[in-house]
Amino acid sequence: MSLQSTDPIADLLTRIRNAAMVGKTEVRVPTSKIKQTVAEQLVKNGYLVSAVVEDGKPRGTLVVTINKDGETPTFTELSRMSKPGRRMYANVTDIPNVKQGRGIVLISTSRGVMTGREAIKQRLGGELLLKVY
Repeated sequence: MSLQSTDPIADLLTRIRNAAMVGKTEVRVPTSKIKQTVAEQLVKNGYLVSAVVEDGKPRGTLVVTINKDGETPTFTELSRMSKPGRRMYANVTDIPNVKQGRGIVLISTSRGVMTGREAIKQRLGGELLLKVY
């Protein structure tokens, strides 16, 4: 039996949300390039502590540290915007502002995955992946 997800980003976000709700500080997920990139962007913007890839035989494991022991997670909500059944795209002028600038939106552009602010600076639009605050 295969445990292949049709939406790897949604699977990653759900595992992180569920682990944070029950008080876990770390979650392990099968790795892929997009999961690794999304996790690295969340670390870069201060929503996660770290994201490290451990090598494995068929596939590696992405170890995501949500917060340190005794601390609360730095995010309130992680939600997927674009889904396999309904893709959401935005021009540079239509990139949403999350919680009046207190949150971020991750966008998949022609130059890689970046935050909404970075995409606006580089004058790029793309697919709206997720929003975090």
